[in-house]
Amino acid sequence: MWPFSINKKSKKIVDAASYISLKETTEEAEIEKMVSKLEDIFYSTSKEIVILCIGSDRSTGDSLGPLVGKLIEERNIPYPVYGTLKEPVHALNIKKVIKKIYETHQDPFVFGIDACLGDERQIGYILIREGSFIPGNAVNRVLPSVGDYHLKAIVNSLDPLSPIHSLNSTRLYTVLKLAEIIGEIIARVAANDRISRGNAEKTNVT
Repeated sequence: MWPFSINKKSKKIVDAASYISLKETTEEAEIEKMVSKLEDIFYSTSKEIVILCIGSDRSTGDSLGPLVGKLIEERNIPYPVYGTLKEPVHALNIKKVIKKIYETHQDPFVFGIDACLGDERQIGYILIREGSFIPGNAVNRVLPSVGDYHLKAIVNSLDPLSPIHSLNSTRLYTVLKLAEIIGEIIARVAANDRISRGNAEKTNVT
């Protein structure tokens, strides 16, 4: 969980394929736009892709990560998933989980997923950014940065005086809807990845 801000100047620079809005997702093209973006990212690396979903199931606003982890794990995607409702990755265990990831997977490509606080107009935005992120930044937690790329979804507006209140007062509907959309995006990318890898294997055999 971390705060998100975007001014008019930086907003113009944002790649249109790098974000979608919950308010616009009635259009199938919005989801496909993000699928295409994520495919470009995943298919450009030869490293093993690991999905790291961060958050706590004890806070409505912060439960986005564990919800996404549960949804994509149930879809049997070909990428290892860390952080689910059953086994969430949060402030108390994230250092241990990160260590486990790098011990279990040799030089992995870590794709992080986390909830985010912004302003009221940004609620429902889903964004993909290159580079690592720092979980817990919005609530002043000192946690390690992680990830090669990351996805963040703005679940509520940020109350600078009480970000914890922002998390706990977040609508469950908003979080669940965002989690379902993110889960669908990743599931489609994974399915297309299976098809492309399968076709490549057939070509190599012949």
